[in-house]
Amino acid sequence: MKVLVLGSGLLGVSSAYYLSQLGHEVTVVDRQANPAAETSFANGGQISVSHAEPWANPSAPLKVLQWLGKEDAPLLFRIRADMRQWLWGLQFMRECTPARTRHNIEQIVRLGTYSRSMLQELRASTGLHYDQRTQGILHFYTSQKEFEGALKPAEQMRALGCERQVISAEEAIKLEPALRHMRGTLAGATYTAEDESGDANQFARELVKLCEAAGVKFLMSHTITALREAGGKIDHIEATDNEGRFQRLRADSYVLAMGSLSPLYAAPLGINLPIYPAKGYSVTMPVKDASMAHQVSLTDDEFKLVFSRLTPKDGDPRGDRLRIAGTAELNGYDRDLNRVRCEAIVRRVEQLFPGAGDATQASYWTGLRPATPSNVPIIGKSKLPNLFMNTGHGTLGWTHACGSGKSIARIVSGLAPEVNFSFT
Repeated sequence: MKVLVLGSGLLGVSSAYYLSQLGHEVTVVDRQANPAAETSFANGGQISVSHAEPWANPSAPLKVLQWLGKEDAPLLFRIRADMRQWLWGLQFMRECTPARTRHNIEQIVRLGTYSRSMLQELRASTGLHYDQRTQGILHFYTSQKEFEGALKPAEQMRALGCERQVISAEEAIKLEPALRHMRGTLAGATYTAEDESGDANQFARELVKLCEAAGVKFLMSHTITALREAGGKIDHIEATDNEGRFQRLRADSYVLAMGSLSPLYAAPLGINLPIYPAKGYSVTMPVKDASMAHQVSLTDDEFKLVFSRLTPKDGDPRGDRLRIAGTAELNGYDRDLNRVRCEAIVRRVEQLFPGAGDATQASYWTGLRPATPSNVPIIGKSKLPNLFMNTGHGTLGWTHACGSGKSIARIVSGLAPEVNFSFT
């Protein structure tokens, strides 16, 4: 059948790839000139099944109150006269119970484990290279309270097949010597050997090449203006190209993978998606002192930051670089770069790994991540029989991309997904 994929980020491109593998005629539509140019552009780089504890957990309400009004807070609610923000916030609070947290961790781990396997399978079969590292992910804690709070979620993840092992500060330093000068402040750590890291944007661009070789078409610089319904299903989408020319695009099925914009396009169809933009930040800087820079991908749970080392193939002009990303700011669709938040990330990097990166050459980025209150993405059928959803992945779009893409391709094709996840 003919399938239109709306959005060319990680989720859109992975959906297109797996749909084409199942024999469909696929076209991807996006307003940007290049794929993966928004949320997928400069994320934290982690394939982190171990990052399965949602923002909404029993400790979150008190933290959110403590962080209100703090410009450099890890999670910052900027209270707005925005009913969608308030409704999302209420749903977020409902997800903070122990029972809901356990349920959401289960969904996130199942999808993440499957997705990581699909990525590894794809890499083995195609030879894709995206500055990947397969050295695991180390969660470290400089707060005893934060460390103790991570023990139960880690235990649940292990029971679900994500081997997030609790280790001592000394064991953490042995795994990652760059932590050695923190010996006196490390409370403990967890380590997941099967987790990975890599450049998500590079992965998406390389996957586009495979898609094009398989016959997938990409209509870039095409702004979707509306999804039009007729007879109880999507009849066509309306779009304008980069010269403002109006177009109607038709297919048999449609996959909505437009990140934070997804609820704006779904609402006129009577579909309420509980997605709100969570603005995240990243800093990329060249490695200055390799002896001080980390090799293993790291997660600083207390400050909600992730650290990846992106080392290209020999001769690549991008060079060896550090990518640090995280925090979330709920402030509508505002995309302004807040220097205070960027500088707070740089300060933490300098505190943890002094001299490792060249902060004078740092480049800053911000993007809107499509967050659900539970952190569980929305994947599956909508109330319209030919409209499908692959959106709402929040901070885990890179982790869940391949599993979500393959699953939605199977659902569109009338096949059962291969993973036990609560598909819509």
